Amino acid sequence: MTVPTEPIGSIPRPPELVRAISDHMAGYIDDAELQDHYAKALQETISLFEATGSPVVTDGEQTKPSFATYPLSRMTGLSPNGAVIPFADGHQRQLPLLTKGPFRYQVYADSYLKQAMDITTVPVKQAVIAPSALSLLYPADGIDGYPREAFIEDLVQEARNEIRRCLDAGAHTVQLDFTEGRLALKLDPSGQVLEQFIALNNLVLDGFSDDERARIGVHTCPGGDQDSTHSLDIDYADLLPSLFQLNAGKFYVQLASESDPPRVLGIIGEHSRADQRIFVGVIDPIDPRVETAEQVRDRILQAAQYIDVHRLGSCDDCGFSPFADDQSTSRDTAFGKISARVEGTAMAAETLGL
Repeated sequence: MTVPTEPIGSIPRPPELVRAISDHMAGYIDDAELQDHYAKALQETISLFEATGSPVVTDGEQTKPSFATYPLSRMTGLSPNGAVIPFADGHQRQLPLLTKGPFRYQVYADSYLKQAMDITTVPVKQAVIAPSALSLLYPADGIDGYPREAFIEDLVQEARNEIRRCLDAGAHTVQLDFTEGRLALKLDPSGQVLEQFIALNNLVLDGFSDDERARIGVHTCPGGDQDSTHSLDIDYADLLPSLFQLNAGKFYVQLASESDPPRVLGIIGEHSRADQRIFVGVIDPIDPRVETAEQVRDRILQAAQYIDVHRLGSCDDCGFSPFADDQSTSRDTAFGKISARVEGTAMAAETLGL
């Protein structure tokens, strides 16, 4: 028995890949050359992950345009004027808007998973976008001939299909990125939008067995893009009781960047269920300082005061580069932090006698 540790997902892309993506969009390089850059970045990322000793790796989302919009690649029937996500530093990200149905994923995440699994023998985790985030694609004024009820039915089926494809392909864990959970409370303090998000995600999760849900996780954080967040000012106490109503087996909870971790841990201890493993964030991707292994160890030992060690794990707070153009953190820094997480988690397990 030990304390499991997992990454969240994204790793900063090499500068050469970022330039290649820009050049491809401008028409300076063709598809084949871009694919060569993707393949090289993926191979290098997996190798660097393995060098940290991480017991679980990801593909670093090297070939995803973003953690949120990858299923929409090459999709027609989209308008650029969708929901705007404002970040604390003033920059924004904007989702597209659906203009026609039926809704179908154009890319499923198992395509990324299989590429990574072909490169490594280390267990591979696959992140997918939560259906609640994609529900924001549907316009408030509706779509002629395609009511919202039909869209939700299609979305649930597509999300289930993606998760099952990843499980069947051999993913160690399938992680739903649910960063919009905390954001929902900022956009709607009444909690009604969050309640709708939880219900929708559970509708998807209810299509899986208990054994399958043990391999499905949910990640929550206040966003992390260009060294800024979108909802860190929202009290976790307003989110966490609802979060643990999700019928998933694993939860990845941003914690290292919280101002009062013991308070949050107390809420987690009170509201999480005995069949839910809690991975606490021990690495802050936004902080340019690389944590020490001792800091990681101490954060896990603190969490063990509130959460049974037999259902405790560690993780990074968020992905390091959820959007392809985010270069706010270097690859060296990201992998330095991951190495500290791996080493510090092993130290904590030894201290706990596991």
